[in-house]
Amino acid sequence: MSIAENLGRVRAQIETAARRAGRSPDEITLVAVSKTFPVEAILEAWRAGAREIGENRVEEASEKIPAVNRQLPDGKIRWHLIGHLQRRKARNAIALFDLVQSVDTLRLAETMNRHAAAAGKQVPILLQVNIGNDPQKFGFVPEPRAAFLREVEKITALPNLRVRGLMTIGPLVAAAEQARPFFRALRLLRDELARQFPNAEWQELSMGMTDDYAVAIEEGATIVRIGRAIFGQRG
Repeated sequence: MSIAENLGRVRAQIETAARRAGRSPDEITLVAVSKTFPVEAILEAWRAGAREIGENRVEEASEKIPAVNRQLPDGKIRWHLIGHLQRRKARNAIALFDLVQSVDTLRLAETMNRHAAAAGKQVPILLQVNIGNDPQKFGFVPEPRAAFLREVEKITALPNLRVRGLMTIGPLVAAAEQARPFFRALRLLRDELARQFPNAEWQELSMGMTDDYAVAIEEGATIVRIGRAIFGQRG
């Protein structure tokens, strides 16, 4: 199937999952994840209506984003960084991306804040949470809770970052339903943080990928990150 056909099918499944949960599909942002796919694939997705594109690596994005933007009017794509960000690449990241979803340490946030201040801009971010405490994944671990809350408090006070919510990568499971408790836990954590730190926005929950996004939507996802179901298998 073509990228346009795949995108249409994913949108229909998002709508079905949203309706099943009593939500409006308009509450959910679909980020088409184009890592390893060429510029032409991104342009094909754009022609099919994709307006939010996710990339994993700053190096790859630094070539693809300018190439795409040269062929499209300004502001036609909102770029998301969804992969691990090293501190030494923070300056490039804030120049390239409209939303950095993968802020996973206080030190990274502080580095980004310095670069954002130097650039005279505020950078929207999500805090990546390792909700399953998986040693193979990046992200804040919410326990012990007091230490985690201290870090969040410091990040929400950084003047050149705008905390918009949380992101997580679900566990690798045999069936999507097995990811449900992790998605629910992230939503409950987001609600707790919103009560404790009302100076941040907290409206976003980025969770759910190709194999489990319907369950994530049922548990409150506002952003789903879909690669394979749109662009196909990676080579």
